[in-house]
Amino acid sequence: MHDKWLNGEALNKAEAALYRGQITRRQFMKAALAAGVAFHTASAMASDGEAAAINQLYNSKKIQKKYDFIVVGSGSGGCPVAGRLATETDGEVLLLEAGGTDQTELVSVPGNWPGNVRWAPGTDAPHDWGVTANPSDSVNGRSIIMPMGKVVGGGSAVNVMVWARGHKNDFNFWAKEAGDDAWNYESVLNIYRRIEDWQGAPDPKRRGTGGRLWVTEPEDINPIAPTLLDACESLGIPKFVDQNGALMESEGGAAIANVRIKNGRRLSCANEYIHPALSRPNMTMLTGAEVLNLKIAGDRVVGVRFEKDGEIHEIEAETQVILSAGAMNSPKILMQSGIGPEKVLAKVGIKQIVDLPGVGENFQDHCLLGAVMWEYKEAIPPRNNFAEATFFWKSDSGLDTPDLQPFQIEVPYVSPVTGAKFSPPPTCWSLSPGLVRPKSRGRLYLQSSDPKAKVKVDAGYLSNLDDVKACMIGIELCREIGNSPAMKDFVKREVMPGKKLNQYALANHVRDSLTTYFHHAGTCKMGTDEMSVVNSKLEVYGLSGLMVADASIMPRVATSNTMAPTVIIGERAADILIA
Repeated sequence: MHDKWLNGEALNKAEAALYRGQITRRQFMKAALAAGVAFHTASAMASDGEAAAINQLYNSKKIQKKYDFIVVGSGSGGCPVAGRLATETDGEVLLLEAGGTDQTELVSVPGNWPGNVRWAPGTDAPHDWGVTANPSDSVNGRSIIMPMGKVVGGGSAVNVMVWARGHKNDFNFWAKEAGDDAWNYESVLNIYRRIEDWQGAPDPKRRGTGGRLWVTEPEDINPIAPTLLDACESLGIPKFVDQNGALMESEGGAAIANVRIKNGRRLSCANEYIHPALSRPNMTMLTGAEVLNLKIAGDRVVGVRFEKDGEIHEIEAETQVILSAGAMNSPKILMQSGIGPEKVLAKVGIKQIVDLPGVGENFQDHCLLGAVMWEYKEAIPPRNNFAEATFFWKSDSGLDTPDLQPFQIEVPYVSPVTGAKFSPPPTCWSLSPGLVRPKSRGRLYLQSSDPKAKVKVDAGYLSNLDDVKACMIGIELCREIGNSPAMKDFVKREVMPGKKLNQYALANHVRDSLTTYFHHAGTCKMGTDEMSVVNSKLEVYGLSGLMVADASIMPRVATSNTMAPTVIIGERAADILIA
């Protein structure tokens, strides 16, 4: 460890000013230097600017043999856990991130987000784990890419920056499954109000101001976005002033999306939870550190094994290991450690230590269809995150919660099949149907006892025919909205599908056009039945010293983009540990 680190009082003052918006992150780093970072570190920071200053603090402390807390993964769940443990306790915190630095234009510039995604099997992206689902007849034999952030900030550093809370019924369902009202809507709403610094229309009942997380509407929006809301309203879908206000308690509606963008730059969860904590003496963060498995003694998890720079490390955790590696890698790490279904483990020669048949099961993901598109009458360049307007609606009026969440995407959005079939010109915009309450379920399993081998995924997309039906209704609804009189100024012609399809052709178009919404969840579900992996306090059944805090614990995937609900999971984990 460096011989001189930040003076605690000075850091606390700087952090408070940063959260109140009184100073910028650059000013914070200068304050950090003034508070006393070791001289050779300070020199590097001062010469290379803010990005280099932050990057310098990754991997800058000597690895110890033991920490109070080890957090695996720096995504939307791991950031709140690690950041709050480091700043609100005296415990020694080790945060392990398999990916590299987030101090790149690919991460920080909102419009660069497509460069973080592999758009077809066999391609590569610098911040993606590279997992592809097994081919499936339900999507016409295709293998669907499964993007996951492999970078500081995890998914929050590579996603489309949409802050969507989830519907009130999601959290009430979680609370029922967990047998714990701490997960119900009112309890979760208290956390949202605490952590948000909402910049939009005041709503004291539902929105918070002054919290650490900047949330706003996009600036200088594309004129096509508010017009879409008018088109929805003309067809009976009400227009709301705030996507995360009363809309998330309603039967459905349209709104401009909330985003995590400030001064034209992406804000990942690392910006507000991790960067301010990096110079604290009790916070150590390592990048390029891939966890291989857990160290278990009797019925307690006592540490982790990870690889960094070709070297294997075994580090102990005095109090708790928290898995926040995501819905793919958290169950994978459990299974590589002998925690999971006996048949899955035996097949690859891993001895079972804890029998948890639910590990890797209950896989869920939202479907996003590259299925509906128009050519602009006069092309308008995309703005902000390229996706500013959305709506929530029901494919069946008998549902208790909206199951459709289409997004207007200001550029062509296609699957590999529909892109090749329709060859849309670049001067197109899309209205992509999204299914956010799927009935289909999949599973993950190991292909090898080698911890470096990628997990295998039977995603189960469209395996339940009700999902096909809902997606068909979603396509027809999006076509009706896009072809409505309200949208006429933005429509030269309908490019895809281009005409009304018969039921057989429409179902086939659904299967050809399906892509992932990048919202994987459910593979270590919270609950009380035999397929549950964690209890209401996120503790793994059958073991002490181990929690899971990421989207894998969702009993049912939230009815929204999943970043915000995953932050709630991380906040709940931090609340539990700090209490």
